[in-house]
Amino acid sequence: MGLLQDVTRRLPTPKGSLEKFDDLSRRAERISPRLAFFRRRIRIKGNSSISIPLGIVLLFPCLVIILILVLFVRHPDSQGMMMMPAGGPPSILKISEKYDKVFATGCLDPPVDKPRANAAFVVLARNKELDGVLQSIKSIERHFNRWFHYPYVFLNDGDFNSTFKEAVLNHTSAPVEWGKITPDLWDFPEWAEPAVVKEGIQKQGDAAIMYGGMESYHHMCRFYSGFFYKHELLQKYEWYWRLEPEIKYFCDITYDPFIHMIRENKTYGFTIAVKELKETVPNIFRYASAYKRTNNITSQGLWEMFVEKPEEDETKLLKDDHKSKTPLPQGILNSERGTGALPDIDSDSMEGETYNMCHFWSNFEIAKLDWFRSKEYNDFFEMMDRSGGFWMERWGDAPIHSLAAGALLGPSDIHYFRDFGYRHTTIQHCPANAPARQLPRIPYLETTTEDEKKRLEEDEYWASPDPPRENGVGCRCKCDTDIVDVEGKQGSCLAEWVDVAGGWSSPGS
Repeated sequence: MGLLQDVTRRLPTPKGSLEKFDDLSRRAERISPRLAFFRRRIRIKGNSSISIPLGIVLLFPCLVIILILVLFVRHPDSQGMMMMPAGGPPSILKISEKYDKVFATGCLDPPVDKPRANAAFVVLARNKELDGVLQSIKSIERHFNRWFHYPYVFLNDGDFNSTFKEAVLNHTSAPVEWGKITPDLWDFPEWAEPAVVKEGIQKQGDAAIMYGGMESYHHMCRFYSGFFYKHELLQKYEWYWRLEPEIKYFCDITYDPFIHMIRENKTYGFTIAVKELKETVPNIFRYASAYKRTNNITSQGLWEMFVEKPEEDETKLLKDDHKSKTPLPQGILNSERGTGALPDIDSDSMEGETYNMCHFWSNFEIAKLDWFRSKEYNDFFEMMDRSGGFWMERWGDAPIHSLAAGALLGPSDIHYFRDFGYRHTTIQHCPANAPARQLPRIPYLETTTEDEKKRLEEDEYWASPDPPRENGVGCRCKCDTDIVDVEGKQGSCLAEWVDVAGGWSSPGS
């Protein structure tokens, strides 16, 4: 009540103002008798001779609430703003179909009797990751492989134990193969000095570079960059779908992506593109650019996805920045075993370009294995490998695959699986469901959960998909709501992909 008293004290010419309000109220009452309620007067104090209309009392808190809402919506850190980027939700904007388009909008009847591609899921895992592996298998079986039954190839630098094998076999009706990675595909290369390499890894750990101090992580990145496709179990396959532990799919995939990749003459497919951590790859672009330059490779239009677009007057600053870059540490090469050949890498090798840190997030990818097996890709990998960047820095397979694609492929060779709902760790992409393109859900009671009630509850969860939205492309998607989709966050590279893929479609197209 003290605040109300203070407000009334500050009101200018209270008598004149109240008389004007009374006059307006009488006019309003003649128009609508219901407004008489707002003319009812209340005293500021029980024994006070001053009273004001009820309308003014009610109007003040309403104005305060409106002001708070306006300030919240306009605040740059508002979660509401982050979830509603300019131009509408990215998940339902249409991308030009100049080079690429969605293979199937909404749901289809799964072609269970059609021929299959020569393809397999590839899973790199260890025994201790069993729970995460089972989560991934249950998800991909529910949303895709219960209809298509593509085989799995499990790889490990050790031996899979019987518990791991039995659990996996209980979760799928598809064939499963078990492979051990030989030392020549996993260990330190012969040309590297182990003591220097280990010291480089330790320094990255001391610098708190993400995964930089984990020797096994460096081995894994190098294996997925240049060796997984050489494993004996994969020699008979033409296509692969990478499956990581602890991932989730949110939409039913009712068509065969391998068959559509073949039909559309695609080479590489992704569903999320994000920026890499700068401290993990400070020199990677110098070597990728040098490979492109020394081999006289002309961009087919994809390289630009991974290059900053500086203003013309910033070019000199970028060149100066290149000259100040710290080179990879020396001494990694074992002189007794030969050094191999590396072109001269100098500060001008990037020709004024700088890496924007974008890459296809390779923990999901569907790709043609013949591309990885090609001479061009292996020449690229060999040069990147000999630089020592997999050890002295923490180069991931994602930027390696992406920069190789940028140098060797064009936008028409790439497919964006925007209809796949996918999550790994705290990054997810989940599309809107396609309007008028949904089909009744096919129940799926996986048989591995002993608790019958839990199995029914899990299937019931997927019985209520998210509502369709205009320009949606998904089939029976039900997205996690605890995090914002990556396209609504800083660090997404969707805009960079759209630029090289033809831009956004104009309204009505």
